Amino acid sequence: MLNPQRIDRMLSGALSRRAFVTTTVGGAVGLALLPGLAAAQAGTKPGAKPTEQPLAFVTIAKDGTTTILCNRMDMGQGIETGLAMICAEELDADWARVRTGFGDQKGEYVDPLFGIHLTGGSNSVKNSYQQYRELGARTKAMLVAAAAQSWGVPVASLKAENGVISGAGKSAGYGEFFDAAMKLPVPEAVTLKDPKAFKLIGQPTTLTVSKAKSTGTQAYGMDVQLPGMAVAVIQRPPVFNGKVAKLDSTEALKVKGVKAVLPVTLDRGGQGVAVVASGYWAAKKGRDALKVDWDLGGVAKPDTKALTAQYLALAKTPGTPAPKPEFQADASAWSKAPKKITADFVFPYLNHAQMEPLACTVDLKADRCDVYYAAQMPGIDAMNIARTVGLKPEQVQVNVQMAGGGFGRRATPGSEWPREAAAVAVALAQAGQRMPVKVIWSREDDMKSGYYRPMTVHRAEIGFDATGKIAGWQHRIVSQSILKGSPLEGFGYQKGVDGTTTEGMREPYEFPMNLSVHHPDVNVPVLWWRSVGSTHTAYVMETLVDEIAFATKQDPVAYRMKLMEGNAKAERHRLALQAAVDKSGYGKRKLKTGQAWGVAVHESFESVVAYVVVASMKGKGKDRQPVLQEVHAGVHCNLCVNPKAVETQVQGAAIMALATTLPTHRITFKDGVVEQGNFYDVAMPRMPDAPKVMTVSIVPSNDPPKGMGEPGLPALAPALANAVARLTGQRQRELPFRFA
Repeated sequence: MLNPQRIDRMLSGALSRRAFVTTTVGGAVGLALLPGLAAAQAGTKPGAKPTEQPLAFVTIAKDGTTTILCNRMDMGQGIETGLAMICAEELDADWARVRTGFGDQKGEYVDPLFGIHLTGGSNSVKNSYQQYRELGARTKAMLVAAAAQSWGVPVASLKAENGVISGAGKSAGYGEFFDAAMKLPVPEAVTLKDPKAFKLIGQPTTLTVSKAKSTGTQAYGMDVQLPGMAVAVIQRPPVFNGKVAKLDSTEALKVKGVKAVLPVTLDRGGQGVAVVASGYWAAKKGRDALKVDWDLGGVAKPDTKALTAQYLALAKTPGTPAPKPEFQADASAWSKAPKKITADFVFPYLNHAQMEPLACTVDLKADRCDVYYAAQMPGIDAMNIARTVGLKPEQVQVNVQMAGGGFGRRATPGSEWPREAAAVAVALAQAGQRMPVKVIWSREDDMKSGYYRPMTVHRAEIGFDATGKIAGWQHRIVSQSILKGSPLEGFGYQKGVDGTTTEGMREPYEFPMNLSVHHPDVNVPVLWWRSVGSTHTAYVMETLVDEIAFATKQDPVAYRMKLMEGNAKAERHRLALQAAVDKSGYGKRKLKTGQAWGVAVHESFESVVAYVVVASMKGKGKDRQPVLQEVHAGVHCNLCVNPKAVETQVQGAAIMALATTLPTHRITFKDGVVEQGNFYDVAMPRMPDAPKVMTVSIVPSNDPPKGMGEPGLPALAPALANAVARLTGQRQRELPFRFA
């Protein structure tokens, strides 16, 4: 997702906050500030902003049950629990009685730093840590004040702890005073705890939804049921942006349960056909019976083989210079250095493959539209849905649901799939069949007709000496821009270069690098994919650094540590790498015959994750495959709110990264058509592929926390590739791995 540092620069730099607020999304005022919110936020005193109102976030029942709402969407990253822990810490709530839920598209639930509704960029804890501490502290202060009024005693004579207020010879639960407390003024200033007094923050805590998830009772966006609800699926063109030339729905309408067959406009201007039925199976069978002739005239038909050749050729030519000063060094000395590496890297399109496919339920009435789905950007979506259904934004209510994974797929800047669901609801109403409708994407729908991580090619030309000192590093990247032409272009598309393409390059190594970029236009919709640009930049950087260490006969850990000497920005990298090294026993124990170490370290979204892995090989010749025996992660995310959540995020990210190395884990095109359709076409890790040993070591810190939803992914694949190079003598320049 979007890099928080990039948004910070955008807000404080060339694009003013006012311009940012009024940026359009699909023609609507749309970076999720509701009408009037910008004015409400500007110039208000502490405690008066919508994002600071305890009543919008905390509810306490008479029996003490405390519900804390999350201003994000939880897709498995545990943020619903994490933010509740932060609030409950300062509230001094009884954690056993804490329940959680979600906010919606209203102004109270915007990111307090950016002023937009956004779950992404691993910024939830980072940006809302202070907010939720203050929410908890303000709520507690108001509860104590209400108790003092009720009992006729000074506030200073009372204390609040574990959900109980006591003093002056009396005690009562929070629930006794909540209603009265919420009628009191919200305090401008509150005193927050000394971190040494934390009881919840920093403790490994089970997610509040763990029991529901493990017992199959957790409800997701796919599970929404409304009275009288229909289910729809959409037949999409085989090539993006195709249109319907001829439609025969005769046989489809004969399928039992089918209610309607309706042409609908799709994202990016294409056309599709919605089949609405009493349930999913009837809708699917009806869609199977459709006869559609597609108009593909004038529609570009991408082909992976041709695109690869085109990208490799482009990578040999200068592109648009990356605008950061650190990317504009004179790297010409590379060609005169005593040692050289010239390397091309190829990364495929990737499907997000979240376990819960997309589903959006729309209940459209004449003067109101209720929408139920796992909303990653509910404010933007509400405005775009309003335009689609012909209502005002305040007439749209987004009911945020738990998501079964996301990895960026649920955050399309133009609100692709919620708008398509809304379009089906409109078509139904126009056909005289107004009813709630759930539009479901099957696995095949999403794999063949979704958004993808961009296909990307890197070319590196590096010169260095026998000590590993870099004389010059010429680098070019060829990749579609995610931001160019999108409603979020202002976030990071500067001087012709998409910042999501180059993020993660060079750091933390102060190499003399000259970096340029090509952004070809291709008829394939692209989107951020977990850790975005770092999915490929980390791989390129960390395998090349490893190769230089090998070429100069240096230990790969020692070489990295030497490169980071004297660089204050690299201190967290050193600590994370050392934590992984210490836990793994690297350099202190001898591996079994046929095993090798692999190392990599990378920062993404302001958190650092280093991996030390142990790998072996199985099979022969071209059928060889690595076996990941051990994974040891070192993590530096500053203050860790919930170590258990960080551990599980790193474990899951490592397995997801392992997938990118497996044969057939890619999306390919032939004559404009996606060749893959389901998981049997795209290799996924299975239980036997998981490492036998997996450890996560978190570096202690009291600095303000950073995020961990994405940073665990980038460094795993290069660490494994570096181990494979030592086992086979082959450097893997392509993902997924391919052996000669």
